[in-house]
Amino acid sequence: MRFLLDTNILIPLEDSKRPLLPSLANFVRLANANAHTLVYHPASEDDIRQDADVDRRGQTLARLGQYTPLDVRPECPWNVGVANRNDAADNEILYALHLNAAHALVTEDQGIHSKAKARGLVHRVYTIQTAEDLLQRLHARVPVQLPNIEDVPLYSLTPHLGSKFFDSLRVGYEGFNAWFESKAQEGRRAWVNWERDGVLGGICVYARQDNEAIAEDMTLPGSALKLATFKVGETNRGRKIGELFLKTAFRYATNNRLENIFIHGDIDKHHFLFEVLEDFGFVRVGSHPGSDGRDAVYLKAHPLVAPPDLLSPFEYLCRYFPHFRHDETTSKFIIPIKPAYHRILFPDYDSPADRQMVLFRPPNTAGNAIKMAYLCHAQTKTINPGDLVLFYRSADERAITTIGVVESYETLSDPSEIVAKVKRRTVYSMDDINLMAQKPTRVMLFRLVRHLGNPLSQAWLEQAHVLNGPPQSITKIEHEKFETILAHGG
Repeated sequence: MRFLLDTNILIPLEDSKRPLLPSLANFVRLANANAHTLVYHPASEDDIRQDADVDRRGQTLARLGQYTPLDVRPECPWNVGVANRNDAADNEILYALHLNAAHALVTEDQGIHSKAKARGLVHRVYTIQTAEDLLQRLHARVPVQLPNIEDVPLYSLTPHLGSKFFDSLRVGYEGFNAWFESKAQEGRRAWVNWERDGVLGGICVYARQDNEAIAEDMTLPGSALKLATFKVGETNRGRKIGELFLKTAFRYATNNRLENIFIHGDIDKHHFLFEVLEDFGFVRVGSHPGSDGRDAVYLKAHPLVAPPDLLSPFEYLCRYFPHFRHDETTSKFIIPIKPAYHRILFPDYDSPADRQMVLFRPPNTAGNAIKMAYLCHAQTKTINPGDLVLFYRSADERAITTIGVVESYETLSDPSEIVAKVKRRTVYSMDDINLMAQKPTRVMLFRLVRHLGNPLSQAWLEQAHVLNGPPQSITKIEHEKFETILAHGG
């Protein structure tokens, strides 16, 4: 965008004797960081030349060169009969906006705001605060904090560029080092996972892209999240780091209101990654321009509002995650879970009871995943794919904290079958599974959707007539009660 700066904006910017408003400083920072153009009208320069303070006038005019002047000054028809020099200058500036010399005018002059209203331009004339708010909405990044993930500027990884971790990327992409260095210089960021002793264990370079041409004959409207250089180190495989990166990406896209997520790569070399992505709703939409068809582009729709669709509840979750169907066709259940298992399965849940125990949590990678497992001896025999589960943390918090969607639910008695089913999804050890398998065991695979922003306590659940007491086993609830939980849980 092009922002036309009024004289009363330019002088505080350049006058070192006047305090610079934090909102103005942040507006200029955001504009410069995101390639917006700041321009001024020649009438403002005329105003500055009227400054009686010779030193200040000279300094302001000298610094004015860092902004772009409008190079044409059309005669303003609104100045016919106007004798006041300031009014004439204001009219000239507004007339330039009327001619579309810029997208918006930034001014603190209430007289110009009044004139803009009379001229039908009020929606394009901003105060400093309004302009700052606009750029914050357009460009402010809401970071994501998850255990085992660090968000870092790419340049901070330059010392690791010569390590073995990047060897496979160099082999697969000629000029990788030059690409890495150029993206570091551009300010690109990455999510990383570290192994012990400061060894890089995984990386996902990411960027927000606007109106990006992602494939031949396909341009994404608006802003989207691009994932690049998605790699997990060989010694770090099996720890669900790939799912952890996806969990981070989905939450980042949600927090920053990005409606599409995409990635591209060699279809042969990255076929395993693409299979994983397809399981989370990515679909191939074409080939990256100029790749001769080998660089496949995978896209995931990530709409702000849950779209209508006749897909089955579980298929709907996969395609539109984090949205999920919660109409009357899906059943809803409350599941009690002990704090020890809760903190392992959901390490990103912010529990006051856990804050003192961060350093003492047992090593378990189940919490990295989106796809999880739960084992129990509940009486409930039937839960269908797409049904919804609410996890109730017992003992300490005694509250509903987390929402999940069921992938499968079955009864097994053979420990080896249970292990094969849950694989690395479970918080349970082999000894736990052997002990549980002495009786028929309910094996539920589910996908974590999100944690409630406002966990609902046992007292609230009883007052709202959702429960009569603390749940001792899987408890089915009515659709209306689930909707009440969603409405109050945030």
